[in-house]
Amino acid sequence: MRKTAIVLGAIAAVAVAAPASANEARVEARGGIAWANGEEEAVAGVAAGYDFDLGAGEDSSLFFGVEGSADKLLVDGADVVWGTTARLGAKVGTGGKIYATGGYTFGEGEDTPHLGAGYEQTVGDSGLYLKAEYRHFFSDFVDVNTAVVGVGVAF
Repeated sequence: MRKTAIVLGAIAAVAVAAPASANEARVEARGGIAWANGEEEAVAGVAAGYDFDLGAGEDSSLFFGVEGSADKLLVDGADVVWGTTARLGAKVGTGGKIYATGGYTFGEGEDTPHLGAGYEQTVGDSGLYLKAEYRHFFSDFVDVNTAVVGVGVAF
């Protein structure tokens, strides 16, 4: 957790904020890996959310977002887990967003809070974006980490 905070702080310190889209709805598909206690499994999911500009005018570089998601470990017998997540971040470079994320995941007998960080980059003017995100889930039984990449459309 401390390393994540240091990395996010360093990136935010050197990033140059520029206008990027916000006040927008988004949908995405994502996939990656989940790991805990030396075991790794593939994970896939979908999410829908909305980002809001914080501040006034075109010069606002901060944003706040909310999302709902459904994710599944790609193993027999694993249930879909549902999540609600908020994110707070800054628009960086041309069409980039760096953010911290936190929320709650519901499913498989345990409801679990999570924290993480990510980066999202628009591709062209079509609303298409690519993203990478890390999350740490604080379970009562075993803490789980995920790293995913995704593709989405903002509109």
